[in-house]
Amino acid sequence: MIRHTLMITAAMIGCGDSTGSNTGVVPGENTAPGTFALSEIASGLNNPLYLTAPAGDPRLFVVEKAGRIRIIKNGTLLPTPFLDITSKVSTGSEQGLLSVAFHPSYSSNGFLYVNYTNTTGDTRVERYTVSGNADVANPATAKTILAIDQPFSNHNGGLNLFGPDGYLYVGMGDGGSGGDPQGHGQNKNSLLGKLLRINVDGGDPYSIPANNPFANGGGRAEVWAYGLRNPWRFAFDKTASLLYIADVGQNAFEEINVVATNRTGVNYGWNIMEGASCYGASSCSQSGLQLPAVSYNRDGGACTVIGGMVYRGTAVPQLAGHYLYADYCAGWIRSFKWTNGAIANATEWQTSAHGTILSFGEDAAGEMYVLSANGRVYKIVKS
Repeated sequence: MIRHTLMITAAMIGCGDSTGSNTGVVPGENTAPGTFALSEIASGLNNPLYLTAPAGDPRLFVVEKAGRIRIIKNGTLLPTPFLDITSKVSTGSEQGLLSVAFHPSYSSNGFLYVNYTNTTGDTRVERYTVSGNADVANPATAKTILAIDQPFSNHNGGLNLFGPDGYLYVGMGDGGSGGDPQGHGQNKNSLLGKLLRINVDGGDPYSIPANNPFANGGGRAEVWAYGLRNPWRFAFDKTASLLYIADVGQNAFEEINVVATNRTGVNYGWNIMEGASCYGASSCSQSGLQLPAVSYNRDGGACTVIGGMVYRGTAVPQLAGHYLYADYCAGWIRSFKWTNGAIANATEWQTSAHGTILSFGEDAAGEMYVLSANGRVYKIVKS
């Protein structure tokens, strides 16, 4: 049931340089696309970190950090979790149950893939199968897909997402601490600091897509892209064939990267670069590095980028084609359109009423949601 609606008004972000890589400003045009509202659709959740739905399914599946997946069905938060693996999950620091991805053929095979940190703090990607009750998964069907050791408790990444090619992509942080002390970001033989890409339908537990950049050597075969610090989060825009990655910075800059979906072996620069600037040095070689489309500094209380996705729903026409993102500390919601390789319509949506934003989500119809540390889920709707 919708309890109340929060009005969001648009205010333009100041114009910056034309490169798309800048310090503290998102370059944009001088016309805001309009306004939208947030409608509360659920409350009483415990640190909701992700929201998604299987293809064609009207239900919403909300991931709670503690290790539960909850269902919002017909406007009601069901009391019984869809999946409860709290006994397997560590929740300190940035750990927890971090995401779920439903197989593209979920309606026929019932497979879902979770990403969590286990009781020793290491990353596990596991497959589960729905039970005879469509609103409950069978915890006894757990099958380990990936097991990745984590040297520290932070920078776990944690998003599982099926791409438009049907392969499973897994976002991995650099292993934590600060400054990537073990050099995982630029180490092609490490699974940390990477975007991984595997075929869960082609092997046991998976096979390597033939066009992965290191499928024939030179690095771990699972690696699709590298040079990431802590991707929170990434998204595919199937309409425009683009991949967006929001990568959390170290001390000074947050960043969002935009590349073609089929670009392989991209080096996003960490820890040579932080945002569009050299990290820990006055100069550095940027040769072969992908510079961000957006980089902003931590002036004004910003601290951690919260990546969203491109809006492709129908309820809010003025947001069509806009990539939405937020900042954990600053409290704003911003958006931009990526047009012909450049930023357009950069907009800041001024509001503080939604609480601290933890993540965005998307339903099967392409409508978007905001997940808050206040335990509420808000749907983005037309004002």
